[in-house]
Amino acid sequence: MTTLKDRPNTALLVIDVQKGAVEGAHERDAVVANVGSLVDRARRERVPVVWVQHSDKQLAKGSDSWRIVSELTPAEAEPLVEKSYGDSFEDTTLEKVLEGLGVGRLVVVGAQTDACIRSTLHGALVRGYDATLVSDAHTTEDQTAWGAPPPDQVIAHTNLYWTYQTAPGRTAGTVKTEEVDFRG
Repeated sequence: MTTLKDRPNTALLVIDVQKGAVEGAHERDAVVANVGSLVDRARRERVPVVWVQHSDKQLAKGSDSWRIVSELTPAEAEPLVEKSYGDSFEDTTLEKVLEGLGVGRLVVVGAQTDACIRSTLHGALVRGYDATLVSDAHTTEDQTAWGAPPPDQVIAHTNLYWTYQTAPGRTAGTVKTEEVDFRG
């Protein structure tokens, strides 16, 4: 139901599943496995997989921590968008990539829940995209030392509020990995 014209397609958006971003993340292995199963399924169903890769002081471009985790490998033909802000659309090629693929609906997975995932979800919705968060395929690290709730609560809260997120002419919501329907 996207508000974007002539954009009937869905894409799997894999955000920042990089070694340094998920190294100490909550339920890291289970989340990476869920992301991997969705990547495999998207490829089988010929749904575009778009990868996003963050760089900053902690994830210096070209460093080992900047690399995509070893369990996942972007295919040569799959777009890779580099970013340096939380919102994957901000100062990147993501919008141009999605437009070229005719994508108006995003299925979002990755890290970090309380930063790049949330920013990108909101960025997508305000730009006219339908945005579905896969509730068991995103994660974050423990930020309790800085006053944040524990990671499981951050993830649960994000899933709760995105389940009920609305905007005119657009859809949002959450689904579990096994419930993802790339066709609608």
